[in-house]
Amino acid sequence: MGSQSYTDRAYRWNRDNYSRRRRFVDIWAFVLRLLYEHWLFEKAWSYRGGISESKKAVRRRALAIWVRETLLDLGPTFIKAGQLFSTRADLFPSEFVEELSKLQDRVPAFSYEQVAEIIHQDLGKSIPDLYRSFDPVPLAAASLGQVHRAQLQSGEEVVVKIQRPGLRKLFTIDLEILKGIARYFQSHPKWGRGRDWMGIYEECCKILWEEIDYLNEGRNADTFRRNFRDEPGVRVPRVYWRYASPRTLTLEYVPGIKISHYEALEAAGLDRKEIAKLGAQSYLRQILDKGFFHADPHPGNLAVSPEGQLIFYDFGMMGQVKSVTREKLLGTFFGIAQKDADRVIQSLVELGALTPTDDPGPVRRSVQYMLDNFMDKPFETQSINAISDDLYEIAYDQPFRFPATFTFVMRAFSTLEGVGKGLDPEFNFMEVAKPFAMQLMANENPYSEAGNLLNELSRQAAQVSNSALGLPRRIEDTLDKLERGDLRVRVRSSETDRVLRKLTGVNMGTNYTLLVCTFTLSATILLVNHWVWAAVLAALAALAAGTALVRLLIKLDRFERLP
Repeated sequence: MGSQSYTDRAYRWNRDNYSRRRRFVDIWAFVLRLLYEHWLFEKAWSYRGGISESKKAVRRRALAIWVRETLLDLGPTFIKAGQLFSTRADLFPSEFVEELSKLQDRVPAFSYEQVAEIIHQDLGKSIPDLYRSFDPVPLAAASLGQVHRAQLQSGEEVVVKIQRPGLRKLFTIDLEILKGIARYFQSHPKWGRGRDWMGIYEECCKILWEEIDYLNEGRNADTFRRNFRDEPGVRVPRVYWRYASPRTLTLEYVPGIKISHYEALEAAGLDRKEIAKLGAQSYLRQILDKGFFHADPHPGNLAVSPEGQLIFYDFGMMGQVKSVTREKLLGTFFGIAQKDADRVIQSLVELGALTPTDDPGPVRRSVQYMLDNFMDKPFETQSINAISDDLYEIAYDQPFRFPATFTFVMRAFSTLEGVGKGLDPEFNFMEVAKPFAMQLMANENPYSEAGNLLNELSRQAAQVSNSALGLPRRIEDTLDKLERGDLRVRVRSSETDRVLRKLTGVNMGTNYTLLVCTFTLSATILLVNHWVWAAVLAALAALAAGTALVRLLIKLDRFERLP
């Protein structure tokens, strides 16, 4: 989006005199327009030539593009919120997820005078006192800040990251308004049901405040660097803590070739296939070995050194996989491997990725459908993008609540798969991941030798004994729920349903008949008394009721003929 031209309207959020009231109007105007478009979406009369799935898809795509562009206009808070929402496939259709994931936060740079003022305020010295040289033209400018190349007095080449002026004030205003919007959605009778909008808002606040704390980013960079200290194929810039504050961060200058500049990589004599493989392997080590990973590995944050090392930049958004979460994820993996939908559902509930429902049947069928299709092909021939698309299709409008860590991992995997295919058209992320997955299953799965007959029999015996021992407790829990009224029993009979529908139809028919008689009698009386227009209206009402009655009778006749 770097080529997009920014109008005064789009960039006015950066003005010092931009009022809270104006901001409130801009944000709510966007929300109300979005709600109106959502309401209009299902209205057949709003489509020229009638409604169809293809027309709905075109409108959905156009709306998603408009949302992305409007978020860019609204500035840093909404660019970052949009990037976070691009991980919430349980809330938005796939078109919105795809468009939001394209959000790039390049905006016009702020002045060198403002840079100098922030550095003096935060570090207590002027730029000439701190740096031997400092390039006034930024290397890159984003919504949260910009980066300048410099040289320390000791001679080290560095880059200095400076936060955009007034960003905390803007975040405070925007997040206060967003809290009101979250409350509105939470209390909405349709959209609030089964959605934790306030929880999503709190998560969004936490991530945003962490990302604009440059000291936190420095700690992330240090941790990431320590994790890859013994990896010769990965390089991470070091942090110069003497020149760091919440709004400024000085890092080692580590130049490299952008990972998506394929011709430059080839000109440097680098093997594109090896680079693609190295990227996937480094990311798998981040998640599986260290549990601390880069949550935004797009091409702008990845480069390659002339020696073929993979260079990581920008550590504001990081993810963490705790050991407890890892164990629960393993339960999900084993359920997938065994095509056991019940085990997958149970592990997802334990992870907090699935909300328990009164009727788990639809969810179980969705999961089983995914398992049947997922396991049809060999592991190494599958695509991360295809798997994530299937997951998001199943998750949308279902009680799935993918945790941020899970969605960050899936999005990063998809991004890396795209980067890998750009480097090597034959690259397959799953093929690189297979040895890691096999090792993980072998190390963690207590039944990895299940092919052995004795192990299999002992496993099944243990399951039977556990079920037998737990049966009295489960019966007692069920009886307790029944006494408290927490247990609801649903019995469905097709014959009973048919009789009830027929009775409902007969009652409606009686009502229509009464309306026809009433309006016909009224029209006759009005006509006799020379109230012609009123009589015509009453006659039209009788005609409408009669038409509805005829349609109902035809419907009842068809229903009666069904076997």
